Amino acid sequence: MADSVETVECSTDLNSGTGSLVENKRLAQRPLTVSTAVCVMLIVLAGCADPGRHAETLARSGQLQRGQVNTDRFVLTSFYRIANPDRPLTVYIEGDGFAWRSRTIPSDDPTPHVATGLALAAADPEANIVYLARPCQFTPQALDRHCDKAYWTDKRFSEEVVATMNQAVTHYAAQVPGQPINLIGYSGGGALVVLIAARRHDVASLRTVAGNLDHAEVNRLHQVSAMPASLNAIDVARQVAAIPQIHFSGTDDSVVPPLIAQRFVSATASRCARSIFVAGMNHESDWARRWPDLLRFSPSCGASLQSLP
Repeated sequence: MADSVETVECSTDLNSGTGSLVENKRLAQRPLTVSTAVCVMLIVLAGCADPGRHAETLARSGQLQRGQVNTDRFVLTSFYRIANPDRPLTVYIEGDGFAWRSRTIPSDDPTPHVATGLALAAADPEANIVYLARPCQFTPQALDRHCDKAYWTDKRFSEEVVATMNQAVTHYAAQVPGQPINLIGYSGGGALVVLIAARRHDVASLRTVAGNLDHAEVNRLHQVSAMPASLNAIDVARQVAAIPQIHFSGTDDSVVPPLIAQRFVSATASRCARSIFVAGMNHESDWARRWPDLLRFSPSCGASLQSLP
């Protein structure tokens, strides 16, 4: 059993109703540069009273254009850049967003005020990048009759949601035929990339950032309600064990503490999975600022641990 952990030096809000974990705060072929990462950092730090406008600005900094995916159930908002169909596809999935107004009152709109998943995507220099918002995030609810508060609270990892996100991945995979897919998820998006990978055969790697890889344990730690209507990523750990994967956790994260990633890695019983602890980072830290450095850690099976300079 591999329980591979590394700590690297670097330098949410939990509103719980029905088992809620919330991230309240937090096409060109030319390569992205360090200045792009700096721009992303400034945009994320600035925030915005209008999440939609903030997302558009953030997407432009990463040369991503807005899209819409009509799945069997939901209409999903995406931001993407397909610059070379002969290169792999990297798909980012957003966190839970602004799911709760208070400990017991769900929000009317789960759109994140600061889209950390989008910030990570905008900071990635790969040729083919897709960012997928979660159901009902950024998409006007008038366009999506299936939007219901259950899908950003107790059913946020339900079969319907996982199937929807997987269908969106397939939609963009068709634009790069035969290419492998790298899945990356932030917070609750980390759970979804694992659940999606468990039902696909074209996933080359997994990365999660502050990933909620065991919502039952996270909810137990925070003494909030269980989510029986949601699938749990740790339950499919063995199914994704052969996929090279890295799970990044902040040492100061009290929302999804590092032990969650450790538990998941242990559950895979695989040398293909490892967790990396990033010193000084919490759940809502500026992960996009660190992302170009963290991308240098390449998922692989049985590889020796690396160090950042």
